[in-house]
Amino acid sequence: MITPTFVDNNLWVLLAALLVFTMTIAVGLLEVGELGEALTFSLLKTVLMTGMSLVVMAAIGFNVAFAPTWHGLIGNPFYQPGFFLGGFSSSSANPMADTWWSQSTTGLTTGTYFLFETAFAAVTLALVGVVFLCKLKLSAVMAFSFVYFVLIWNLPAAWIWNPSGWLAQMGMVDFAGGLVVHGAAGAAGLAVLVQVWREEKARGDVSSPQTPIRISPGWLTLAILLLWVGWFGFNPGSVLQFNDETIVVVLTTFLAAAAAGMSTLGASYLLPPSRRGSPLLTSVNGILMGLIIITPLAGFVSPGSAIVLGLLGGPLFIAAESYFSGRSWFADPVGLLPGHLTGGLFGVVMIAFFAQTSFATGSGAPSLPNGLLFGGGMNAAHQLGIEVLGILAVIAAVFALSFVTIYLISRVLGGALATRPEDTAT
Repeated sequence: MITPTFVDNNLWVLLAALLVFTMTIAVGLLEVGELGEALTFSLLKTVLMTGMSLVVMAAIGFNVAFAPTWHGLIGNPFYQPGFFLGGFSSSSANPMADTWWSQSTTGLTTGTYFLFETAFAAVTLALVGVVFLCKLKLSAVMAFSFVYFVLIWNLPAAWIWNPSGWLAQMGMVDFAGGLVVHGAAGAAGLAVLVQVWREEKARGDVSSPQTPIRISPGWLTLAILLLWVGWFGFNPGSVLQFNDETIVVVLTTFLAAAAAGMSTLGASYLLPPSRRGSPLLTSVNGILMGLIIITPLAGFVSPGSAIVLGLLGGPLFIAAESYFSGRSWFADPVGLLPGHLTGGLFGVVMIAFFAQTSFATGSGAPSLPNGLLFGGGMNAAHQLGIEVLGILAVIAAVFALSFVTIYLISRVLGGALATRPEDTAT
């Protein structure tokens, strides 16, 4: 049995945070791998998003998400160490070395916890950004990013991951972000797509111009490798300490990804040959779908359940991709909606079916009941209701805030849509 110490926990979570940070840039590589090496805007925006996340989350965003909340709705921005993480204080005391108020059982310091959660904020916006591509002006992307790290990302985190949040108080759980990251990214991306379509339709388009798939096998393989390895920090790091359950989460994460990769490729062969596409791209999308589905469950389920969930992910992705690809009013070539939105929400709902209290206890959720498939009965049904309520609340709030934000940005800039390809990089 692993006996963790506070030093071990901080070292492990810092390492996990660095792995998650690599995922933000890897999303840019994924776009290049799927859409062609000429799409340098993908790399630029992910680099800029990473920088923006650190600065804005340090200035105010971290407290808005993780400080003690006002009435369970939003974190107190004035909570210690205050704005810019107390960076202007002349005190000899180091507020970054103090244990963060909600991490007394893990011993994570303010600095460690800040870096870990900021990495999650950065990669979430990178997922939203896959629908930006060459659609939005760079100025619109940066303005949206600022608001995103001040408020939009922070509300779901404050409600679910902050122990004083209203959904957390009701008993909602989301281990590593099926809703806080993937589902919310899908809701924000959908809001942006609505505004993009409004502007495209106003200029006379009868359908949204699509970005063609131009696979670069080397970049695509590198991207999925970095994302898969990055998930080693994303899910196991979310235990927030290095204990026996951390090892279980490593297994559930990797097994679900592998099972989904194979099941997606297998399910694709049930399609007509003209719709199968590249086997490499299908496998990559399957691996991602497995990683997304297991994310909200990874600390609550057994390795056997992870394999079952991964196998379910293949047909689910094929069906979702078929549905969303039939919509002509938006372009989503990297699969935000069939992958992250669909997979993330599916995974959150599955908590009420596959969770086992014995695993959840090691992940800091001892009150989570066994799922319906493990004898949870009415307690599991009640948990299902809580999870569905959380989904409805978060999706509605994030969509509304994101749409208002991109709409106002469009009004200020005289349109958010890039009128020329070079507008995305200027």
